[in-house]
Amino acid sequence: MDKVNVLGVNFDNKTFNQFQNEFIGRLNEHESTFIVTANPEIVMAANENPEFMKILNDDADYITADGIGIIKAAKMLGTPLPERVTGYDLFTWLMKVADERSLRVYLIGAKPNVIHAVQAKIGRDYSGIRLVGAEDGYFDEDLDLVACRIERTQPDLVFAALGSPRQEKLISILRKNLLPALMMGVGGSFDVFSGIVKRAPEIFQKAHLEWFYRLVSNPTRFKRMTVLPRFVMDVQKSKKRKK
Repeated sequence: MDKVNVLGVNFDNKTFNQFQNEFIGRLNEHESTFIVTANPEIVMAANENPEFMKILNDDADYITADGIGIIKAAKMLGTPLPERVTGYDLFTWLMKVADERSLRVYLIGAKPNVIHAVQAKIGRDYSGIRLVGAEDGYFDEDLDLVACRIERTQPDLVFAALGSPRQEKLISILRKNLLPALMMGVGGSFDVFSGIVKRAPEIFQKAHLEWFYRLVSNPTRFKRMTVLPRFVMDVQKSKKRKK
């Protein structure tokens, strides 16, 4: 089974290594590639926004299971996925690939201090990367104009940290314009990559409790986390309908 459907979103049934192999192949061929790393929040948002759902299922080339909730939901539905593939792990791996290959990278999103910290880290630790653009997410321009600005730099990789669905809308435009780059929305990855926000300790990662660590570290996320019980309930309803 190539795809696994969780509440209407079609996830790719692949391991991290399989994704890596395919992405390297597409980079080698300069294929326009749109990657989404989806967690329960994104799935629920897509269920409430038909335009967003269409972007995920019609425009994206790959959707990975970013979140243990997706893995558990797929198992509940009788169509298990092999493993969790997080956006942050993909992002940091692709940055290493870019460094080794001297690829052209465009970064867009996050707060000004965060993007400046990311630039400093790249200059210090990733000297092989050719950073052709780095801008924060606080712009008022139409996304089509932003897409044109990105296209002019001829990047090999585009990472957008604008939050969903804004980052996916921007990449969808670039994908439809056939920009020959590998493009991915990365949510809060710039914050962690820069060192401004700490990733959950390994013990939380292994226990699949990163969400809990983020909630304790930043209680303002509580309202966002209320989507999780609704996600579980909707998965249970979907399971009953399948029976």
